[in-house]
Amino acid sequence: MRIVTAATLALTLVGAAAPAATARPPATDGIWRTDGYGTVLSIRNGTLQEYQTTAVSCIAGDTGRATGPGTYTTTGGTVLTVRTRGDRDRASVRSAGDVGERHLRRMTELPAACKVSTPGTPPAAFDVFWQSFEENYPFFAAKGIDWHAVRDRYRPMVHEGTTPDELFTLFGRMVEPLHDAHVAVWDVDADHDGIPDRRFAQGRPGTVQPDGKLDAEVKRFVVERDLKDARNLQDFAAGRITYADLPGGQGYLRISGFGGYAGDDAPYTAELAELDKALDTVLGRQRARNPKGLVIDLRVNGGGSDALGLHLAGRLTDTPYLAYSKRARNDPADPTRHTRPQPLYVTPAQGPRYTGPVAVLTGGSTVSAGETFTQALMDRPGRTVRIGQPTQGVFSDVMERKLPGGMSVWLPNEELLTRSGRTYDGAGIPPHLTEPVFTPEEFARNKDSAFDRAVRVLRDRDQGLS
Repeated sequence: MRIVTAATLALTLVGAAAPAATARPPATDGIWRTDGYGTVLSIRNGTLQEYQTTAVSCIAGDTGRATGPGTYTTTGGTVLTVRTRGDRDRASVRSAGDVGERHLRRMTELPAACKVSTPGTPPAAFDVFWQSFEENYPFFAAKGIDWHAVRDRYRPMVHEGTTPDELFTLFGRMVEPLHDAHVAVWDVDADHDGIPDRRFAQGRPGTVQPDGKLDAEVKRFVVERDLKDARNLQDFAAGRITYADLPGGQGYLRISGFGGYAGDDAPYTAELAELDKALDTVLGRQRARNPKGLVIDLRVNGGGSDALGLHLAGRLTDTPYLAYSKRARNDPADPTRHTRPQPLYVTPAQGPRYTGPVAVLTGGSTVSAGETFTQALMDRPGRTVRIGQPTQGVFSDVMERKLPGGMSVWLPNEELLTRSGRTYDGAGIPPHLTEPVFTPEEFARNKDSAFDRAVRVLRDRDQGLS
């Protein structure tokens, strides 16, 4: 899935001027409930309203304006497409740049909870917080967490006089044992600058979450150590993509995220254009016509758009194949029930392509879309080997849920399945060949064992790759 792509991460919706009084209402007008995702959509007269629902709440989300037949554009520029199916009582919604769609079923009216306001009290915030995880989080059993016991422990601590500081701390304690990098608690914007005052998030133990500082430090080390004798060193996509020709004839492609290529809040089409511009240059080189291997470095990758990852995978094959299937939890009372898996494919992309051997470098700072891209290469019809350490272990898009009183929470509700039905949530995707990744010892000795192993494997690819 989605970091958060952010996708990017919540189903946010926007809308348009009312049609003429004599016009027939569009087929998409009405009340719709998503299959999974705890969301109800109201579409009337060109205006779309999102409602985030649980058994104890209904909180209005974003609204929007129609910008074309069946399309709605968010204030952030995301384009959503709503299409009816068959008997007009079923529909789907897809966000531009999404790899899948969400199915909708028509309702006769809004849920009763949507017709009354939810109190903005600390007890109400706790109840919505707990219930949002109870109905949507898929991994309690896998992580050995008794969520009901968590409620029984912390609910008596919350009362009308609980302060925002106390509530924020309590929420952090509740979700910390999940060690899930796609779970985050956001404090209110008390100073009204548009930036949440505080954020709590907890990744897998023993891993480091990627950020700008880590990315800059690692990039400098790689350029000075691994690429010191390389040719054609070049940055693309606002520095998120780096390419170089290695002395042995291999190519080196470093990707620090699947997004942020075209500036803040850029639409998916602009991001895709920047990615294609980089790939046209990289894969159009002589190396692509006489391949000796390609190293793809994802060891510090903060995620972003899964669709951009699938598009890159489409530049690495001449044959379509299954990348993964996506399903979401869709029964509030039963965590073992899910939506029908949507198969998502890698399709050969337009432009120069490379189909030779690939070595993918991964580690604990390979997160979210960096991981879904890694998963999309697992069945690639070409020789692909993973080297380094397991990825972070978070694949779902992120649901953003508003809480009474102003806080919000992010949580995952999806699983990405391999062809055999396996998921890698929690533990991450393991490497074929284990090597240390950016440890203090490696830095101190000016070593990059994973990179060096990749170059050796590609040099001897007939024996080193299966």
